[in-house]
Amino acid sequence: MTGSPHLREITPDNIEAALGLRVRPDQEHLVTPVVKSLAEAYVHPGIAWPRLVYAGDEVVGFLMGFFGVDWAGDGTDLRSGLWRLNIAAGQQGRGYGRFAVESVAAEVRRRGGTRMTTTWDPGADGPADFYLRLGFRPTGETSGDETVGVLEL
Repeated sequence: MTGSPHLREITPDNIEAALGLRVRPDQEHLVTPVVKSLAEAYVHPGIAWPRLVYAGDEVVGFLMGFFGVDWAGDGTDLRSGLWRLNIAAGQQGRGYGRFAVESVAAEVRRRGGTRMTTTWDPGADGPADFYLRLGFRPTGETSGDETVGVLEL
């Protein structure tokens, strides 16, 4: 690592770095581009929690948490967790993804949550192993065509 990882809000000073973040070409079909995530954050204020992951002064990733989403659509199942995770090509395998997930977990806990939800592409080249290693367990649900996983905090 080129410095301790930390999160920063997205500002006019770092928006271009956020928009320029790219995953490996073979992963592009698995993740949503940062520009779409930021658009979704804009239309979901108070729910979306976008942040850049830095190592020192270098942007190495993007995450977006979500808080208080009405999962069932009827007010009976409010969930919080990790909505998006993009770690830059060339920066993977250095602990930044783990740091990002742990950062969202800490924010969920800070807001009083005891469980963290995320989804992932179930394909052979998807990130299932990454999330399973971090302790997520599939719930048996799907969201769109993605596997839903939960981590007890």
